[in-house]
Amino acid sequence: MPMKKNSQFRYVAVGNEPFLETYNGSFLKTTFPALQNVQSALIKAGLGTTVKVTIPLNADVYESSTGYPSGGDFRADIHDLMLAIVKFLSDNGAPFTVNIYPFISLYTDENFPVEYAFFDEKATPVADGGTSYYNMIDANYDTLVQALQKNGFGNLPIIVGEIGWPTDGDRNANIEYAQRFNQGFMTHILGGKGTPMRPGAVDVYLLSLIDEDAKSVQPGNFERHWGIFNYDGSAKYQGATNSGALVAARGVKFLDRKWCVMKLSVKLDDPQVSPSVSYACGLADCTTLGYGTSCGNLDAQGNVSHAF
Repeated sequence: MPMKKNSQFRYVAVGNEPFLETYNGSFLKTTFPALQNVQSALIKAGLGTTVKVTIPLNADVYESSTGYPSGGDFRADIHDLMLAIVKFLSDNGAPFTVNIYPFISLYTDENFPVEYAFFDEKATPVADGGTSYYNMIDANYDTLVQALQKNGFGNLPIIVGEIGWPTDGDRNANIEYAQRFNQGFMTHILGGKGTPMRPGAVDVYLLSLIDEDAKSVQPGNFERHWGIFNYDGSAKYQGATNSGALVAARGVKFLDRKWCVMKLSVKLDDPQVSPSVSYACGLADCTTLGYGTSCGNLDAQGNVSHAF
């Protein structure tokens, strides 16, 4: 790939969350060799000291035997593999990259305390020995820190490769929560305090700049709505980065405002309705039609019209 003039590449990512439990081990045998191959290629190109290779991992690669950060260790079924990867990262001066999503915890666990996902300190703190955790991010991050320390890599740099909050596609995915989370997170990070186990600055990447209307929705309908900008480049809300007003894209050209509406004379039990809607949603974006979403209050006919 040609390098753009004056561009600085700091990292090469190998895969994305390859050890997710939902993948049923599909990438267990190929990820580490790929990491080694890319590192060898960087060294051969004379970039081994300036460009680092890493694997963006999901936070499910580590766990806690006690339910608290102090009990952190790598997942039992991939423990040996994780140690090999961590040693390789350490030997080559590369960081451990992890994606942490409080929203996913809320999405998958109806008993997850909502306030613990945010940074207002409204949640009941979790006490781990003499340390209190007021939000999930610090607790999750320190569970990883403990896993690294326990296995002899306590000084390995950590990058949070993805963090954010979606604005649609689920009852908890909305602009209010996204703005609250991202603003709170940026204030929390820019304070420079770090976490109880690892004080200091934290290296993070916010997900994401813009919505992705072609992204797979297998994990959930919210997957297309992580952006702080809409598909058309308009800002969803201000203050997401705490660095001034977001500037919308200019000169965006739109199609004429036309749409199809279901005829009132057509019955919903018409055998052609269901397959037609499935066809339309397969080519368009129907992720805003679920319970609690931005278009979730439409009736059945409204849902059909929206699909087209």
